[in-house]
Amino acid sequence: MDDKTIIDAHGDVEGKLKGKDVHVLGRFRGEIEATGRFVTGEGSKIDAHIVADAAEIAGELKGEIKVRSLVLLEKARIEGNVEAQVLNIREGAQLNGAVN
Repeated sequence: MDDKTIIDAHGDVEGKLKGKDVHVLGRFRGEIEATGRFVTGEGSKIDAHIVADAAEIAGELKGEIKVRSLVLLEKARIEGNVEAQVLNIREGAQLNGAVN
């Protein structure tokens, strides 16, 4: 059984999303709570408050993210507050905000 929630590249969603693994390839505004992994694709635009166990960001994120482990890929753009125990930023990624 696959417990993955996917918003594809053409998706434009607003609201509150709870799930195990969440993949956003399109647009999302609101709140995301993932008990597993939160993954965004290149070209994604997210304006949200996010809580997850682990996250891998490849697109744009505005807002707040609270995770145990965070990876920012080459094209990642984050504007906002980051709370992570482990933070891995690839060359080319941008992070503008507070980090705890």
